[in-house]
Amino acid sequence: MKPLLTLFLACAFLTACQQNGMNESNEHDIQNQETMQKEDKQHIEALLGEYQKALNTSDAKLAQSLYTSDGVFMPTEAPSGIGAEGILNSYTYVFSQIQLNIEFFIEEIEVEGNMAFAVTSSRGTTLIHATGDTVPEANRELFVFEKLDGQWKIARYMFNKTEPKG
Repeated sequence: MKPLLTLFLACAFLTACQQNGMNESNEHDIQNQETMQKEDKQHIEALLGEYQKALNTSDAKLAQSLYTSDGVFMPTEAPSGIGAEGILNSYTYVFSQIQLNIEFFIEEIEVEGNMAFAVTSSRGTTLIHATGDTVPEANRELFVFEKLDGQWKIARYMFNKTEPKG
C-alpha cells in the first residue's frame, strides 16, 4: 500500500510541476504576443503619420508607397484607385484639385496576425485650387493594413466626410 501511495504522490507532484511549467510558458507567450502587438501598433501609428505627411505635402508618390501593390484607395464621391498605378493616378488627380492641411486622430487600432485595421478621424482645412477658397475639412476613416515582409502597408482605405456639404 505504501509503494502505491508513494507512486500516486510522485505522479501528482510531477503533474503539478508540469502544469506550473505550462502556465509559465503560456504567460510568457501571452507577454510576447502583447509586446508584438504593441510594436505593431506603433509601426501602424508611424505609417499613419507618414500618410498624413503625404496628404499635407500633396506627395502622390509617397502616398502610393504606403500601400500594398494590390491596395485599394476608396475616396468619397470618386472612383476607387486600385493597384499601384490606380492609386498613384487617384492621388495625383486629388492633389491637382486640392491642398490638404489635416491632422489624424487615431481612435482604434486592432491587430490580428498579419492583418490590422484602424479607425481614425481627421480635421483641418482644404484649399480648393480652382477657386482659391480654403474650407474646413473633417472626415472619418477606415484603414485596413497588411504586414508584408515585416512591413505594415495600407491594403484598403476609405473615408467619408463628417460635415454635410453646405
